[in-house]
Amino acid sequence: MITLYRSANIAPGKNTRAYAFAHEMVGYIKDKTGHVVKVAVPMAGNPNRVAWSVQYANLGDMETHHTKLMADTKYMDMVSKNADNFIAGSVCDEVWRAI
Repeated sequence: MITLYRSANIAPGKNTRAYAFAHEMVGYIKDKTGHVVKVAVPMAGNPNRVAWSVQYANLGDMETHHTKLMADTKYMDMVSKNADNFIAGSVCDEVWRAI
């Protein structure tokens, strides 16, 4: 089992918009790929962050999912239109393997 965690720092004053976008993306991704994505915020540390997590059967499944989304013009448009909700360069991806 592979879990992808993606986090991003929210731009000042954009928390409400960033959270709305985070949930909009979850719905779109589920409709498009069938994968269940969860949204989370930190309980400690920098409170101006949001994260998404999604589980895959294996790395191939993750790559297929990612490739499908990168080729999806609506997905890419949603990301582009909401870029100002986040601090540029703050997106961080972590890929974890269950043992």
